[in-house]
Amino acid sequence: MSCLQREPELSRSQELLRIASRKKAIQKNVKLLGLEGDSDLQFLLQGGDLLKVRSSSWKKTRYFRLQEDCKTMWRESKKTFKSKQTFSLDDIAEILMGRQSEGLKKNTEEQVESRCFSIMFKGRRKNLDLIASSEEEAKQWVKSLQKVVSNINNLSRQQTTEHWIFSCLRKADKNKDDKLSESEVKNFLRLINIEVDDDYAEMLFKKCDKSKSGYLAGEEIEHFYDLLTQREEIDVIYGEYAKTTGFMSPQNLVDFLMKEQRGKATLADAHKIIEKYEPDEHAKEKKLLSKDGFLMYLHHPEAMILNPEHSEVYQDMSQPLSHYFISSSHNTYLMEDQLKGPSSTEAYVRALLKGCRCVELDCWDGSEGEPLIYHGYTLTSRILFKDVIKAIKEYAFKTSDYPVILSLENHCCVEQQAVMAHHMSSILGSALVTSPLGDGMPTNFPSPEELKGKFLIKGKRLNKLEESNDEDEGEAEQKEKKKKKLKLAKELSDMVIYCKSVHFHGFDDARKNLSFYEMSSFKEAKAVTLAEESANAYVRHNVEKLSRIYPAGKRTDSSNYDPVPLWNAGCQIVALNFQTTCNDMDVNQGRFLVNGKSGYILKPAFMRDITTEFDPITLTRGDWLKHKTLHIMVISGQQLPKVNKKKSSIVDPLVKVEVHGVPADVAEKETRPVDNNGFNPEWNENFQFDVYVPELALVRFVVEDHDSTSDNEFVGQYTLPFTSLQLGYRHVPLLNKNGDLLPSAGLFVHVMVMDAE
Repeated sequence: MSCLQREPELSRSQELLRIASRKKAIQKNVKLLGLEGDSDLQFLLQGGDLLKVRSSSWKKTRYFRLQEDCKTMWRESKKTFKSKQTFSLDDIAEILMGRQSEGLKKNTEEQVESRCFSIMFKGRRKNLDLIASSEEEAKQWVKSLQKVVSNINNLSRQQTTEHWIFSCLRKADKNKDDKLSESEVKNFLRLINIEVDDDYAEMLFKKCDKSKSGYLAGEEIEHFYDLLTQREEIDVIYGEYAKTTGFMSPQNLVDFLMKEQRGKATLADAHKIIEKYEPDEHAKEKKLLSKDGFLMYLHHPEAMILNPEHSEVYQDMSQPLSHYFISSSHNTYLMEDQLKGPSSTEAYVRALLKGCRCVELDCWDGSEGEPLIYHGYTLTSRILFKDVIKAIKEYAFKTSDYPVILSLENHCCVEQQAVMAHHMSSILGSALVTSPLGDGMPTNFPSPEELKGKFLIKGKRLNKLEESNDEDEGEAEQKEKKKKKLKLAKELSDMVIYCKSVHFHGFDDARKNLSFYEMSSFKEAKAVTLAEESANAYVRHNVEKLSRIYPAGKRTDSSNYDPVPLWNAGCQIVALNFQTTCNDMDVNQGRFLVNGKSGYILKPAFMRDITTEFDPITLTRGDWLKHKTLHIMVISGQQLPKVNKKKSSIVDPLVKVEVHGVPADVAEKETRPVDNNGFNPEWNENFQFDVYVPELALVRFVVEDHDSTSDNEFVGQYTLPFTSLQLGYRHVPLLNKNGDLLPSAGLFVHVMVMDAE
C-alpha cells in the first residue's frame, strides 16, 4: 500500500498539489545525497510493514517509510493511523542484523533469527527491534538503511546546512503550498534558532516579497535564503583575495592558502580545489573560484581545524605496546549507573564503535554452568559471558584494526573459568593470542602493528611466562597457592600472555622483580597521588610496563575522573565509564580523535625513554619544553541547536576555549554571550594561551547557552590535540553531549601558533 493512500482524504486538486510538492522535495534531496535512481533509496521511500518488538507479549505491526527529506523515518499504527512518530537517520549509531540486541534475544525465538534486525540509536535512546516478513526483506531494510545513513554522514557541512534549512522551510510551510506567509516566516526563524522583533521580521519579509503578494514563493524564497545564509566574515576574507573580476583565480587561491592558512600550496593544488568545490560550471570552465565554491571548500574536512592527515593512521605503529596511550573502558557492560543499571552486550558494541581498545568483563558464576557478567553485589542486570564474547568478536575491528585487550575481573569458580576459556577459544579462534609472538621468549611487548586483528587477555596467571606452559596443572596451582591461595583454571591462565595482573609494591620493586608483561591496576586516588608526588618515576615505569587506572568505587553513579594527569604520567590504560557523558569523556574522545581513531596514540619521545628526566609537575628543562603561544580568534557560530526544545526557546550562546595538558598549560577563556541568536552569532574575540608542552596539550571548544540566573547549559563541544590544529581560518565541528556530530552546527575561528622564545 502506498504512503499516499494512508493519509487523510483530500480534494483532487489538493492531492495533485501535494503529490507534486512531495515529488519536488524528494528530487531535491535525492540529488543532494547523490542517489538518483537508486533502488535502495526507492525501497525506503516506498516503505513497508515491519513487526515492532517491545516484549515477548508486545509485538505489533507498524508501517515505516522514509519521508521526502530523505533523512527522517516515519511510522504509524496500521490499525488506527493516529500514532505517527518519526526519527532521524542522523540518530542511528548502528544497524544490527539478526537477534543481536538484548530485546530480540530475550523476546523472540531462534527460528526468526534471519528475519530480525535492530536499529541502535546514538545516546541512551532505546533500540528499535524489528522483524521483517522474510530474510530477503530484512536484508533489504538493513542494506538500504546502511547506504542512506552512510551517504548522509558523507555530506559536507555546507550540504548538511542546506538540507537542514530546506527541511525547516518545509516544516514552516504549514499548509504545504510551497509559499511562506509572514507568520510562517516568523515561525521559520524560530525553528532555525533566531529570535527577532516583529519590525525586523516584517522588514525582512517585505524586502523579499518583490511581487507584493503577501507571501514568498519561488525565487523570493531563494532570495530570503540567501539573505539568511550570507556570512559577512566570509565576504570580507573572499573579497581580499578575489582579484579576478570578483572571483578567485588559481593564483589568488594560492596566495590565500599560503598567507592565511600557513600551508604549502601550488597552482596545481588550486586547480584541484576549484575542480572539486566550484558549483558553477561556467566559473569552473574559466578556472575560477566563486564565493560559494570558496565556502564549500572551507566547510570540507580537509580545510577544517583538524589536520586531515591525522584523520588517518599517521603515527609509527611498530613501537612496543607500552609506548601508546590506549583508549580504555571501565565497567564496559553497564549502560547506566553501577547499582541498579542495566548490563548489555550493546554497551560493548557502543564502546568498540567509538574506538575503545580495552574493555572490562566482570565475570561471576552463573546457573547451569554458564558464567555471567554484571557488577557484583548490586542490582545491575546480568548477561551471558559467551554473548559478550560474541558481540566483541563481531564489532572489535569495525572502527579500528588494532588489538583489543579483554580485561577480566574474574570472580568465577575454577570450573566456570574453564568454560570462559572454552568460549573465548571457540568464538575468538585464531585471533586470540595464546602464546608469545615470534621465536623464543620475548623481552618486550609486540607492537600494535604486529597485533592487528588480535585479542589479548588481561588477568591473573599461575606461573611466569618464562616457565613452561606444559607444567602439570597440580604443580603450578600448588606453587601459586603457597603465595596467595590463587584458584585459577590452567586453561584460562595460559591465555594470559602479555597482560598478567599483579599487585603494585612500589617502583623499585617493579623495576627489580617484575617482567615487562606483568602489569598493575591502580585506583584513581592512588594513581593521582603517584602522578603528583612521583611523576618522573611513574613516567619511567610506564616506558616498559603497562598501567591501568580505574575510577574509585564511590563513583556508583558511573561518574568519571580527569584522565589528563594520568596521561601526563605516561599511564596507557586510563579506563573511563564510556556510558557517562561528561567533560572527561569529551577530553578522552579528543585524545583519541586522531591517528585514524585507532584507539592507540603514540606517546611523545620523551615518555618512551627509560632515562627520561621529564616531570609534568616541575617541568625541568628538556626537549619536551617547546614554549608556544596559541592565538585563537572566535569569529562566529553557525546553526547552534536549541537546548530547550520549546518553540519559543532561543539560545544565548557563548564560547569557551580551554587548554588541557600539564598543569602549567591548563587555561580557560570565554567570549561574551550573544542574545537570542543560535543561527549565526558573531563574537570576533581574541584569546592568547601559553603552551609549554604542546605534545601533551589538548584544545577544547565549548558552546554554552548563557543563563544569568543559573548554570549555563551545554550546547556542543569539540576537543583535539594541540599538535593536530590547522592554522588560519577554520571551521570547528561540534559534538553533542554523547560525543556525536551535530550535523549543521559549528564555529568559525582563526588559529595562529607562534614560538614564544
